[in-house]
Amino acid sequence: MGAKLYCLQFTQTAPRKAKSKMKQYNVGAPMERVALDIIGPLPISYKNNKYALIVTDYFTKWVEGFPMPDMETTTIVDNLVNHFFCRFGIPCQMHSDQGRQFESGLFKELCAKLKIDKTRTTSFRPQSNGLVERYNRTLENTISKYISKNQRDWDEQLPWALMAYNSSEHETTKFSPSMLMLGREIQLPVDLIYGPHPQEIEYPDETVSHNDYVKICRKAYGKCLLKHDKIFLKIVTNKNVSMMLRHMRTHTRQAM
Repeated sequence: MGAKLYCLQFTQTAPRKAKSKMKQYNVGAPMERVALDIIGPLPISYKNNKYALIVTDYFTKWVEGFPMPDMETTTIVDNLVNHFFCRFGIPCQMHSDQGRQFESGLFKELCAKLKIDKTRTTSFRPQSNGLVERYNRTLENTISKYISKNQRDWDEQLPWALMAYNSSEHETTKFSPSMLMLGREIQLPVDLIYGPHPQEIEYPDETVSHNDYVKICRKAYGKCLLKHDKIFLKIVTNKNVSMMLRHMRTHTRQAM
């Protein structure tokens, strides 16, 4: 009875899940590694768009989003080449899930011609594309505040949601994605009307070096890693205890 009560108590108080240890991707520059994901299907917009391709830079946290009528490989490649690569350059590495669009012959040919290292999540580690998945939730929440009731203008509001995100200070880096990607803050509509706030003007002696930024990222990641691994260790330990108690209970019944 004691073993049964202990197991029940553990089941009710344990965190819901922590399947594997957190993995770190070491990046040291913009466009060194970008993540790809697709949001959708969404309500069909007035422009006949139903999906959105999301591209996120791991180093700067800069995010681009491209509305699409479908999620065929040709549509994705066209957006990447004409609207992302031509503006920001060719990334060293692209990471995505195992969607057929990203595993097709055309996509592999694109990566081969542009010398892009293509990586993907595995069925055992789907959470390795968590950066994009977290942003997708933020993006969908942001867009929902601007779209009309029929939700058919989401693709028109997407650029504004992206601008709001890329001009906001990131929790991990303590900088806005625009500062890290472009070397300056994005000029917002309010700045055109009232001008930048005096306290927000950056001066040369207040700039932060590339090495300082990398240290900030590593420190922030270390805190996340420590918290994550504590939960992971607790889950593994409690799981082993539960297995041991079940084993003891089975042998006790057999002895009786």
